[in-house]
Amino acid sequence: MICLGIETSCDETACGVVRDGREVLSNVVRSQAALHAPYGGIVPEIASRAHVEDILRVLRTALAEAGVTPAAIDVLAVTNRPGLIGSLIVGLMAAKALAFAWRKPLHAVDHLHAHIVAAALGTGQLRVPSVGLVVSGGHTSLLAVHDALTVRPLGGTTDDAAGEAFDKVAQILGLGYPGGPAIAAAARDGNPAAVPFARSLLGSRSLDFSFSGLKTAARYAVLGQQGRPPAAPVAAADVAASFQMAVVDTLVEKCARALDATGWTSLIVGGGVAANRVLRERLEALAAARGIALAVARPEFCTDNAAMVAALGCMLAAAGRPCADLTVDAAPDSRMP
Repeated sequence: MICLGIETSCDETACGVVRDGREVLSNVVRSQAALHAPYGGIVPEIASRAHVEDILRVLRTALAEAGVTPAAIDVLAVTNRPGLIGSLIVGLMAAKALAFAWRKPLHAVDHLHAHIVAAALGTGQLRVPSVGLVVSGGHTSLLAVHDALTVRPLGGTTDDAAGEAFDKVAQILGLGYPGGPAIAAAARDGNPAAVPFARSLLGSRSLDFSFSGLKTAARYAVLGQQGRPPAAPVAAADVAASFQMAVVDTLVEKCARALDATGWTSLIVGGGVAANRVLRERLEALAAARGIALAVARPEFCTDNAAMVAALGCMLAAAGRPCADLTVDAAPDSRMP
């Protein structure tokens, strides 16, 4: 089975072709980072307009790289939630038009669910049941992955997502955008214990996340507060390293809690922040200490991409799940039950 996937939930215009849910034939991603860099974050109107300009070019490139024609496509899949509504609509309308013109079935998929499936791309089947962690610019979510097609929420962000906090702290430090890679690069020369940032764990059993306070603490460490300069100058590398470690500590602790709460012995991790080297190392240490299986998406499948959408589309079609009709709509929130 060959599936064409389309992903435009945020600021990457992506199309990809996947065979049988695992074999990636193409995965074309058009980044908008340069467009949003002057603002230190994503501007929704700029994102949606860029998707309109890029979607057909990206689609043609994905088909060409995969070496397939529309006649070879068995099914289409598109992200319709969650994300920036203007961005989602561009991809969804393109997918509907293709489904109608090519007379192909269409599956509308949840972006968070696709990030879980990304861990199987090029590596094989997902080990289930499993705790899932999706950590990115717009989402930090713990999920109960009962099987490849049954995913339920365990916890999520109460304010800023981890990736969003990375972007904002990078802006404070003058490191540029996107913030995740910039913070990681600066942190290599820093002391992760230099700034004693608190870890916001929201109670002893909570599986939710809060990074807004940590972002504010980083601002105070760099810029001071209430018109007063910081007590002592702190090197940007030290702030970056300390901030990164506080985020990683929180993510790892919440994963450990979710594993304890479920009693499961497998952890799946995806999303843009999952490409962070320190986080991957700490997750590997957690898995080794507990004797659990760990599946982290390959770096090229951590950030938003369409191969993960196509892979999930293959799985839904193979399982005989109902297709979307041409009235399916986009939505800014995830509605996994």
